[in-house]
Parts: sequence; structure tokens; C-alpha cells
Amino acid sequence: MDGWGYLALTAGLVVEGPVATFVGGTLVGSGHANLVAVWVLALVVDLVLDTALVVIGRYARVYGESGTPARLAQLLGFTPERRDRLSRNVSERPGRVVAWAKLVDVGAVPAFLAIGWAGVGLPRLLRWSVPLTALRVSILLALGLALGSSLSSRVEDLLRQPWLMALVGLGIGLLALGVKALVQRVLRRRRNGSVTGREL
Repeated sequence: MDGWGYLALTAGLVVEGPVATFVGGTLVGSGHANLVAVWVLALVVDLVLDTALVVIGRYARVYGESGTPARLAQLLGFTPERRDRLSRNVSERPGRVVAWAKLVDVGAVPAFLAIGWAGVGLPRLLRWSVPLTALRVSILLALGLALGSSLSSRVEDLLRQPWLMALVGLGIGLLALGVKALVQRVLRRRRNGSVTGREL
């Protein structure tokens, strides 16, 4: 895989990190990408995005709800209800919030915005985020590598037809986003049900 291939992988990591990391693993397994390069790229992009979200959350609190950072945070799903709940969880159990966001990847964006809103320091965040991100990247790459090794001939065919590879990647991405949306809906219903039960 040449420089353009790694650039496309970087774009995929920004849009949907877990899926792109898995795809990167299949390319490594089929012999079309370097393992160390893909691992480092996935790790760095993930940490940079996490840090950017933390910075947005921090400035959202500094400039208030009428400021641009707060409006951007709301567009990213950081509603006042989520803000209050997540900020309380971050203050009480920051490690658990980071672990849930990194390993489950459901509600990760609001979670890191809440970490910034709560004023958690960057060194403290990285103490949790770096090893957990490295673990997640390693697991996804290992799964992709195993699949890529067994389907090396098919990956070869895909690489000869870039449009087909793009369609496959799009399909995998849409499937992952659909699963994530379904999990988020189930968790939201369960959370609302538990709140209603406590109120009764």
C-alpha cells in the first residue's frame, strides 16, 4: 500500500476509527500494509481525536452555552442532560468512563466532551486513554489480520478493483454504524426505564 493508501486509511480512521482499524488489519494480514505503520497510525489518530474532543468540552465550559465550542459540542451530541450525567460520572469514576468509551465505543464522543467539561487534566486522561486505546487498536488489528490472512486472495481482487473495495468498505462502515445506533437506542431505553422505575 502506497502513501495514498495510508492517507485514505487515515481519513477512514477519522470518520469511523474501529471499522478502519479492522480494515487496516485485513490489509496487513493480506500483505498489503505494514503492521507497525497501521498500528501507530490508528493509535495516534485516535488519541488526537480524543484530545480534540476534550479541548472542545473544556472551552465549551469556559465560554458558556452561547459560545461556539458549546454549540459545536451540542451538535456532537453533548446535550445538557448528557452533560450533567456524564460530568458527574467523570468526577466520580473517570477511569471507568474512559474504559467504557474506548472498549465499547458507544457514546464515546459525549464522554470525552464531558471529560473536558469536568476539567480533567490531560496527563490524567492520557494515563487511562493511551493503554486502553493501544489495547483496542491491537484487538481490532488482530481480528482484521486473522481475516486478511484467510481471505488474502479476495483482498487481492479487491485491490485490483478500487471501486469494489470502496463499496465493501462503505458497506462495512454502514453496518458498524447501524449496530452502534442500535446499541445506543437499547442503552437509552434501558436508562430511561431505570430512571422511571426509581421515580415510581
